[in-house]
Amino acid sequence: MTAQPPDVDTVAALVADAAAAPSLHNAQPWAFRYLRDTGVLRLYADLERALPRTDPDNRGLHVGCGAALFNLRVAAAAAGLAPLVRLLPEPACPEFLAELRLCGTGAPDGELARLSPAVHRRHSSRFPFREETLPTTVRETLRDAALAEGAQLLFPGEWHVQSILELASDAEGREAQAPDVREETAHWAHTGPSGGAGAVDGITAEAFGPRQRRSSVPVRDFAVGRPLPGRGWALFERRPNIALLGTAHDRPADWLTAGQALERVLLRATVDGLVASVTSQPLEWPEIRWAVRDPLSAMGHVQMVIRLGHGPEGPASPRRPVAELLDVR
Repeated sequence: MTAQPPDVDTVAALVADAAAAPSLHNAQPWAFRYLRDTGVLRLYADLERALPRTDPDNRGLHVGCGAALFNLRVAAAAAGLAPLVRLLPEPACPEFLAELRLCGTGAPDGELARLSPAVHRRHSSRFPFREETLPTTVRETLRDAALAEGAQLLFPGEWHVQSILELASDAEGREAQAPDVREETAHWAHTGPSGGAGAVDGITAEAFGPRQRRSSVPVRDFAVGRPLPGRGWALFERRPNIALLGTAHDRPADWLTAGQALERVLLRATVDGLVASVTSQPLEWPEIRWAVRDPLSAMGHVQMVIRLGHGPEGPASPRRPVAELLDVR
């Protein structure tokens, strides 16, 4: 507990943890401003890192920033802080996404603090998982994690999973026929001779995973048709464990909620020894997004498709230095 503003080094460490969050194409579309006299940390959308072709409404941008906000809350709790959080505090400034007052004198959230070791262990894995069904207890734990953030996590039945796989394949085909979308993906996916070595953002070649052989697991192919020497083929699981993360409504505040819920689910999964990959590919096309939703569920809007299981951990993605992210006033 503290009533004094944290020092800049402490805040820089919080931001480093926040920036470990997943984001669409690993664009890392966030910026932070610390008002040290008042102990207020602000989260902004970095619109220069938006993906206007893939994510024209900035839905994915908000989801990624929501995930960063959740990491920030976890890091703050682990540091003994109990921040007061407000979403979208100034409607006239939509890129101002959240404000955290770090001088709160309440008790730190112990449940959040226990997720802290998973923040930098969590990586997207675009590799084959073992052909195993998740135990009911694990599913319930992950459902509870989403619910704690005001979102819903649904594990669809077999027929619906097959439908989602077909919709993901449809989305892949649509992207292949959209030069502007392919160009945007290629910009963030590194296939050069170094494979993205030294990059501070985007997807490195080692994180692409192998090509799929006779399967249609919902994993985006970041090569987008470009040759990648040494990249092989692999059989992925025939019955992937798919979860849908959704919200009742579909506004910027809901997208931020979805991002926080997504990261809570992913960190909880990491603590439980699972690996995951996420995709919004079939959600990026309005013509098919509606079909991803289970018509028998109470979920209003699907915000992310999550694949979970046991398998190899994905490599760590590059991260921008904190000095580029944090403005101290």
